[in-house]
Amino acid sequence: MNYLPLKTSRLLFSISFLFSFLSIFAQQNNGKIKGIISTSDGKPAADVNIILKDSKYGTTSNEYGAFEFAKVKANSYTIQISLSGYETLEQEITVTENETKTLDLQLKVSNKELQEVIIKNNKMITKKTDYVARMPLNNLENPQVYSIVSKELLKEQIVVDIRNAVQNSPGVTTKIYPSGGLEISFRGFSTGVNARNGMENMTGRSSISIDNAERIEVLKGPSGTLFGSSVSSFGGVVNLVTKKPFEAKKTEISYTGGSFGLNRIAIDLNTPLTQDNKVLFRLNTSYNTEQSFLDYGFNKTFLFAPSLIFKATERLTFTLDTEMYNTNNTRPTYGRSYAAGLTNPTDLLIDYRKSLFHDDLDAKTSSAKVFVQAEYKLADNWKSTTLFSFIDENVDHSYQYYTVWNSSTEVQRMVSLFGPIYNQFTNIQENINGEFSTGSIKHKLLTGVNYRFTKGTFTYGTTGLIDVVDVTQPFDPIRKKQVDAVVSQQNWGVPDQETFSIYASDVISFTNSLSAMLSLRLDNFVQKKLADTPGYNQTALSPKLGLVYQLVKDQISLFGNYMNGFQNAGPVNQPDGSLLILKPIYANQYEGGVKVEAFDNKLSTTLSYYNITIDNATRTNSDGITIQDGKQVSKGLDFELIANPFAGLNLNAGYAHNDNRIVKSSDASIEGNKASGAPENVFNFWISYKFQNTLKDFGLGFGGNYVDKQYKFEDQSFYSPSYSVYNATVFYDQPNWRIGLKFNNLNNKKYWDSYGMAQTPSNFAINLTIKF
Repeated sequence: MNYLPLKTSRLLFSISFLFSFLSIFAQQNNGKIKGIISTSDGKPAADVNIILKDSKYGTTSNEYGAFEFAKVKANSYTIQISLSGYETLEQEITVTENETKTLDLQLKVSNKELQEVIIKNNKMITKKTDYVARMPLNNLENPQVYSIVSKELLKEQIVVDIRNAVQNSPGVTTKIYPSGGLEISFRGFSTGVNARNGMENMTGRSSISIDNAERIEVLKGPSGTLFGSSVSSFGGVVNLVTKKPFEAKKTEISYTGGSFGLNRIAIDLNTPLTQDNKVLFRLNTSYNTEQSFLDYGFNKTFLFAPSLIFKATERLTFTLDTEMYNTNNTRPTYGRSYAAGLTNPTDLLIDYRKSLFHDDLDAKTSSAKVFVQAEYKLADNWKSTTLFSFIDENVDHSYQYYTVWNSSTEVQRMVSLFGPIYNQFTNIQENINGEFSTGSIKHKLLTGVNYRFTKGTFTYGTTGLIDVVDVTQPFDPIRKKQVDAVVSQQNWGVPDQETFSIYASDVISFTNSLSAMLSLRLDNFVQKKLADTPGYNQTALSPKLGLVYQLVKDQISLFGNYMNGFQNAGPVNQPDGSLLILKPIYANQYEGGVKVEAFDNKLSTTLSYYNITIDNATRTNSDGITIQDGKQVSKGLDFELIANPFAGLNLNAGYAHNDNRIVKSSDASIEGNKASGAPENVFNFWISYKFQNTLKDFGLGFGGNYVDKQYKFEDQSFYSPSYSVYNATVFYDQPNWRIGLKFNNLNNKKYWDSYGMAQTPSNFAINLTIKF
């Protein structure tokens, strides 16, 4: 363990030296304007356009009425707010160097009148993010495809778990691992919610809460260049953006109740802690309890997530983001194999709502997360962002259920017991972002380093076969006392791992319409020796290239990209006694398409075609020799449409076609087969309308998801049938309160995920939110 402090200290010294070196060039010649806009009745004036007359500066107030202009040159300005049919609000201001001008502006309209005259900045359409490219880059400038699931959409749909949330992204399907974590699949590959505000976020056993989510970003395609192999899969990255403190007092208390004993309370409390708003605090907390639709099963969760922003100086801001999340629930049942002739779950003659295992076979997990960020303005167009994260994921115990089906009526039952399990993940990261020009060519530059260290312990045991039952005859569920009497656990060592990464990305604007992204990552992975298991050291090089041409500036862009992802692979002992040193397994994507954002932000759409190839996966030949020439190809089409054609109407829709096939494998019989868990066609849509005049503030929503047939195994012997599920909502939304009613699975469809696990039948949820 002595190597950790030494390595860490070297990294911190390097970061400090770089920080100090760049600080020499910091110039303090600009000021800042910030303020709050309120209506005549004292309500926050959200989504108001603000400009500084006769300048390039313009912005929009957020939902709390706050706005800010950064890097404003010292001068005198006229700040202007114009509303059609109302008097224009103007105020003279003077900006001085290195100082912040604070304004408190009040409109001469009420909150009700404001909503009637402002063309609202539709938050279900916006794709503004600094995380996807790790730099400020708008959607049309970015050669990568991504989608954003906003908190506004989640509120409208009364979403209470992250699984339903991510299915608003085109092509996404989900399932729960037997270990309890969430698997998210798209473009033929699976991942988890492995990023939190751009940093590593592990949830494989502890799952994740939706109650601290500002939005969810789904980045399409292998993204190892900017995020590394621990965050990105070959399909892409899922990034959870958390709620941040802001400069206003606001509290929301929400209760949701519904089918299967759902009871859920969530609190979102925000307040400045100082009068000058230099210290801001926000707390999100929730408690959830519900029963399974099965005759046995339950889920209880508790979230406590405080966050703090401290504006130490005009240049330096600290952010502290923490979370404690505890779960106590039952795991889904996983079928290990099926007798010949059993091809899909409908062949199994077990009652759809019947459980083979009792819910005293439960699981208890906890996770504690700490994220610290220090952002320092080095100069007008340069900033340093230093980040630290620590995740402690613990499993007290986890009973996990497995079956083997001998026939359509006869099933073998067995249980594995996991835990205690302890996993710790530490990351230290430094990013430098800047903008500069070389002649007429403009650059947006990112350079970064990341150090990652992981350690853990793993305890596991299994019962073997407990019994065989006929599911058409009365039977008792397996109980905890039966398992504890026969299970034998063993502690398995987990080798420590550390990774050191250096990366850079340059977005080069040759003209106002033509730009290129050039990115590269060097990644050194070390797995430590553990007992008789040798360690290994592996280096990966991951490039990313992109090209964007805007056919119509700020409205239509054509793009193409080459993207790379990688996974580390350890040495393999061959049957002849030799040691095969493997290279990292690489996935390479080529993609091209078009993005449109038009009609005053009323339409956003993306259409692309991609090809992802893995051509150095490992396989074994008939002599048991490992060869690194396995091949898999995943190709397809992604389409997303988000529209607000007129006031009150919103449409979110997506379609994905994927053909993911095994080309070269250890098992020649599966070559040419579709990969498991990769449906060929996936479609999602959600349409809602909020009445503007008659029945004002009353709204309706309707949507659904279609998922094609999914194979459970790559020999294609067992599959989950295709399905369509439809949902609807009605709501009444007021500034101080909101009530909504959600109906899920309206058509009461019996359907199964790609693991063959039965999903929830028709159910409802009712939500009441008080805002003050």
